[in-house]
Amino acid sequence: MIVVFATPEDVETAFYEAIARADLVALMSVWADDEEIVCIHPTGQRLTGAEAIRNSWRGIFANNPRLMVRLSRGVRWNGMLLSVHNVVETLYIGEERKPQGPMLATNVFQRGASGWRLLAHHSSSAADRDVADSSGAGERSGPRTLH
Repeated sequence: MIVVFATPEDVETAFYEAIARADLVALMSVWADDEEIVCIHPTGQRLTGAEAIRNSWRGIFANNPRLMVRLSRGVRWNGMLLSVHNVVETLYIGEERKPQGPMLATNVFQRGASGWRLLAHHSSSAADRDVADSSGAGERSGPRTLH
């Protein structure tokens, strides 16, 4: 059964919930049906295509079955067929209370015949000062429209 995501936010929520459950099937269901989907982990390796992405996440879940990612400081640009979200990810591994990160992530979503899907996910380490600045200077508080 194909899940239809009505909004990019629905896809993003499903993506991070699948990570928290270590649910590879649910995680892969959020991706676009495109041979050139891209996932870049903080290690810097670019994975292209569903098979490479699936194998990578399978390995991550095998080594870290309990991951929780908290999102903050989101900036969003929304269009009719494309949406780009930039967020700060804070990662919690297993029972550890001390977070890993922070990481900056960009999620690109595409709207198609089966609703919104994830086209690209790029996560990289962030400098502490990027997250520590809670003033929000230069940060857009809500969605913006792509033209």
